[in-house]
Amino acid sequence: MKKLKKMEGNQFLLAITIILFFVMYIIGMIVFGEKGFSKTQVFLNLFISNAGLIVIATSMTIVLITGGIDISVGSVVAMTCMILAYMMENKGVGAVPAVLFVLFIGLVFGLVQGFLVAYMKIQPFIVTLAGMFFARGMTAIISTDMISIKNETFLSWAQAKMYFPIGGYVNKKGIIVNPYIYPSVLIALIVLVIIFIMLKYTKFGRSIYAIGGNEQSALLMGLNVRRTKLKVYILNGFLAAFGGFLFCLNTCSGFVEQAKGFEMEAIASAVIGGTLLTGGVGNVFGSLFGVLIKGTIETFINFQGTLSSWWTKITIAALLAFFIILQSVFAKAKEKKK
Repeated sequence: MKKLKKMEGNQFLLAITIILFFVMYIIGMIVFGEKGFSKTQVFLNLFISNAGLIVIATSMTIVLITGGIDISVGSVVAMTCMILAYMMENKGVGAVPAVLFVLFIGLVFGLVQGFLVAYMKIQPFIVTLAGMFFARGMTAIISTDMISIKNETFLSWAQAKMYFPIGGYVNKKGIIVNPYIYPSVLIALIVLVIIFIMLKYTKFGRSIYAIGGNEQSALLMGLNVRRTKLKVYILNGFLAAFGGFLFCLNTCSGFVEQAKGFEMEAIASAVIGGTLLTGGVGNVFGSLFGVLIKGTIETFINFQGTLSSWWTKITIAALLAFFIILQSVFAKAKEKKK
């Protein structure tokens, strides 16, 4: 009982997100059990198809905790994929140099946006809106046509599978099929754990929460707010490019319209996971479950077979509204206690 009384609003929101995911998944297993929803591979596919989004949502969580926002990440993902495809297919550059180059581009992109936000005091929305147009425009300038990646090294990364010795099933031919994931999933989860540790156990992480909670108080505490914000946007730019690389491992192509709306999916995942849009509160594991909820809704629609994919966005919109209302309720309750 004491633990329940001590549970804060943000912890309660995180608990609701986790419970909601498991309830949704159990419902799916009951409703679509005969179609194979209960197979281990279906669950693992949630991670496989959303590896890039997990990294982007993790990065978005950090930015939102500071009280900022970044709506350029979807365009950065598209630009990353296009640069990778163009360099490897049109210029004959190796996979490793191409990946290192796009990660460097991500760092520079984050540095420029971070400088404008932290030192020039321009609103994050305006800065990242410009960044969104710039990255999407650069994607089109590189090529208006879709470029498929055929680089052997890159394809070997994309097609590599890590099999599990348990959870398999016997197919119609009598062959045991073991479930698998791609290395991109493991990499995304490692990134998430590293960011979680950074936020929870390092001075930099604590500074991020302090700035998002109350910037003036953070200044009075002696924190270098501008430098911390700059570091956050540099890290965000790097992770946006890295998430774009993982996304590209799934698509193995670059085209202008790629990852449209990706930034909104990342923001929605973070908010559904308990991150406050006003800053100061957030948990990357909550964002992970926000991504999994989005993936579960898409799986529902695929198994149902007749519904439009647009129902995913409609459902996410309803969930987003629900969690924003909950955040508002808890914020008002907290004010009354003061």
